[in-house]
Amino acid sequence: MSPRQPLLSFEVNGRPVSLRTQPLRRLADVLREELGLIGTKVGCNAGDCGACTVLVDGAQHCACLVAVGQVAGRRVTTVEGLARGGVLNRLQLAFHRHGAAQCGICTPGMLMAASELLARNAKPDEAAVRDALGGVLCRCTGYRKIVEAVLAAADGVAQEADVTPAAGEAVGARLAKTDGIAKLTGEERYGDDVAPADALWLRAVRSPHGRARFSIGPLEPLQRRYPGLLRVLTAEDICGQNRFGIYPVNKDQPVLAEGVVRFRGEAVAALVGDGATIAQIADEEVPIRWEPEAPVIGIEAATAPGAPALHAGHPDNVLVHGLVRRGDTAAAFAEAAAVAEGRFETAFVEHAYIEPEAGYARRLRGTGGKDRIEIHTCTQSPYMGRDELALVLGLEPGQVRIVPTAVGGGFGGKLDISLQPLIATAAWLLDRPVRGVYTRPESMAATTKRHPATITARFACDAHGRLSAAEFHGDFNTGAYASWGPTVANRVPVHATGPYAVPAVKATTRAIYTNETPAGAFRGFGVPQAAIAHEALMDELALHLAMDPLDFRRLNALKTGSVTATGQKLAASAGLLACLDALAPKWRAARARAEAFNASGGVRRRGVGIACMWYGIGNTSLSNPSTMTVGIDREGRLTLYNGAVDIGQGSNTIMVQICADALGVAAGKFTLVAGDTDLTADAGKTSASRQTFVSGKAAQLAGEDLRRQILRLANVGPQAVIALEGATIVVSDGGVRRAIELAKLPLRANGDVLSGSGHFDPPTTPLDENGQGAPYASYAFAAQMAEAEVDVELGTVKVLRITAAHDVGRSINPTQVEGQIHGGIAQGLGLALMEEFIPGRNENLHDYLIPTIGDVPPIETILIEDAEPLGPFGAKGIGEPALIPTAPAILGAIHHASGVRIRRVPATPDRVRAALLAAGRGGAADAAGSTGGTRHD
Repeated sequence: MSPRQPLLSFEVNGRPVSLRTQPLRRLADVLREELGLIGTKVGCNAGDCGACTVLVDGAQHCACLVAVGQVAGRRVTTVEGLARGGVLNRLQLAFHRHGAAQCGICTPGMLMAASELLARNAKPDEAAVRDALGGVLCRCTGYRKIVEAVLAAADGVAQEADVTPAAGEAVGARLAKTDGIAKLTGEERYGDDVAPADALWLRAVRSPHGRARFSIGPLEPLQRRYPGLLRVLTAEDICGQNRFGIYPVNKDQPVLAEGVVRFRGEAVAALVGDGATIAQIADEEVPIRWEPEAPVIGIEAATAPGAPALHAGHPDNVLVHGLVRRGDTAAAFAEAAAVAEGRFETAFVEHAYIEPEAGYARRLRGTGGKDRIEIHTCTQSPYMGRDELALVLGLEPGQVRIVPTAVGGGFGGKLDISLQPLIATAAWLLDRPVRGVYTRPESMAATTKRHPATITARFACDAHGRLSAAEFHGDFNTGAYASWGPTVANRVPVHATGPYAVPAVKATTRAIYTNETPAGAFRGFGVPQAAIAHEALMDELALHLAMDPLDFRRLNALKTGSVTATGQKLAASAGLLACLDALAPKWRAARARAEAFNASGGVRRRGVGIACMWYGIGNTSLSNPSTMTVGIDREGRLTLYNGAVDIGQGSNTIMVQICADALGVAAGKFTLVAGDTDLTADAGKTSASRQTFVSGKAAQLAGEDLRRQILRLANVGPQAVIALEGATIVVSDGGVRRAIELAKLPLRANGDVLSGSGHFDPPTTPLDENGQGAPYASYAFAAQMAEAEVDVELGTVKVLRITAAHDVGRSINPTQVEGQIHGGIAQGLGLALMEEFIPGRNENLHDYLIPTIGDVPPIETILIEDAEPLGPFGAKGIGEPALIPTAPAILGAIHHASGVRIRRVPATPDRVRAALLAAGRGGAADAAGSTGGTRHD
């Protein structure tokens, strides 16, 4: 920094620091950029997320809101200051053992807030923990493991740094994350942590209009005014195809818009230069001439007669149709004893991962004119990203290398490419490293959301309560571009009946273009929206027949041997009945407690709701393969080459546990290479709850392959025991003991001397013209129960408890499975009660509400292990199933408490209050005895 800047002195982690810098600079920036303390993460730069929490003189502060001049002469403690001599402290050890860090981006902030609490209150209760950590947001964990960890640290419970199970005992063990310690010490590298010091900066210029034509004037005057601006990229600078998308056809989204923008926030240009220059150029200084047009907002406007076509080839703005049809629904409805029907609406929902999109790219000189581009970024889909970037850059896929950083949350939002083509194009053209980081408003304005849906559905049953027919239609707002719209439109009809046997079904969907933020993948691909509809109608049919809602679901539950709406016979692993049976005693006790509470009168009413789900694991009727390799080198080091990106769900650890047991050695012997497209095989996208089932099976097969090779070399039987002793493999079979000297074996790829490979592609079939076939090889099942309290005067809803029974096939790591269930439930609670993204209005984490630590109630998890024969050691997925039943269970609890059915989510206080008033139940006297009544909003 310039010597004209004042000299500021303060203490950081017990070490005196003096530097010359602007006193008004953010403390977070100084810590990260001047002192290299990247453990302080930046999620919003507005004090909303708390990821940058540090201690100043022992008190927690958001470092993004503190000017560095304010800490002169004071003590600053960051996450790097917690461990002493490389040894984790008591709190860090508790986080490690309790699985309190998932993606890890919020973990430093959580640790610092908890450290302040424990320093002033050695024995806090849960309420004190919630209060102290309330300023730090977490999108992954659902907070429950964090609370457990803080209370355990306070109790002084001995916490071992790691517990490594013995050989053959990894599957089913509560193994701490293999990548967990780096998340607890601030050493983990996310997208904003890896760029070289000399990297240029890139910032996109985005449209302020939802629909407009535009032209860009001469750019030379802008560059003369700002010498640090080295390049302004426009659509003309894209080297290859200025289009990207998910599917091989219908790639409709431009990297940089070409004269037309279709949503507010679409990129039209990109500024590249030094960081200080880029930061001071206002978008309005770029010579863009806008011709705004009236945007097409919402499904109704997009499908109205005379609506402008937003894309060529789609005159009705319908991107794609979905269909499942089986049996004669008209006849079944005509003969039904009871029919329930309704219309349901959901909103855009923001992923709100705490890490915004970030990364850098660099051009690498090659031989024979074959230069390469290397991109380090947060992503859920390295191989798909590689192939898309090759098209954008006009290169061969082998000329593109994706090196995934740690991912600070994804949930589907980091499946699509975002800043990657911009930084890659800039690095390619300028032959300089180029980095980019989305601001929080930019991330929220420009990236995909959960699809808003308008759903109409009706279900019929006979007099005994057996379902006989279902008709379902869902319109899904896919926004300005296709993204994952076809996936949603095709997955939802398969799941439209819920996890119930229905002999006659007609389910249709449409994905519809609008001039709104593109909608893409978000934990469930449309199934959570459908579940809100089918679970409400299950409740209403049960009410009509005076049946218990749980008993009604149990009567109709899919089970082994059932035939689904697509004509698929479930051959194995359908554990819904076991889930419902596990909930049954808790359900009846909770309903009785609610009735007793309500009998006393008052404005607060309690209710209990139940909801079930099923979810097809992996892609719908498409090839869905994964390949894993495991190698051992001459020094006896085992390496799992794992292309499955861990976005916090724990796949790095799960794959090691599976491969270790398949090989027959201890999990602690493994090192991991993860995600790098140069070093790993394609394990497919981290999406659709597929990695444990698909990549886990590939990891099992890889371990078994390497084991076979070792046993063959030793000439022993299949029950032999393998041990690694330095550079020697020792194989024991009864009284026979043989040694394999690794140094004597010829070298293979990556410096290994032995390697095993596994490949798995779940068996599915295409759906025919009526949606008949076997779209998934395995299904997850679950039932959740929500207890809630409704204030009938204010319309507020407080969830008191969630009990979740999930059929996971086999729990490879119970701690991580529980953590996934907790996190999914927290997001489901947000979907039900508070989350509604409105483009242009709440593009920040202050106005867009996600659940805080104070919103998530106690959660009881019940793991049902109905083994899946195809899965690794019987396992299947949990990531998306964890979320799907939560919102409908909460909505059912609201109905049980108040007598009103909320059919438009989120169920905000104004909507609940309006429904109560419309039903004449706006006070204590009106609400008394309301349980069992029905009113719809």
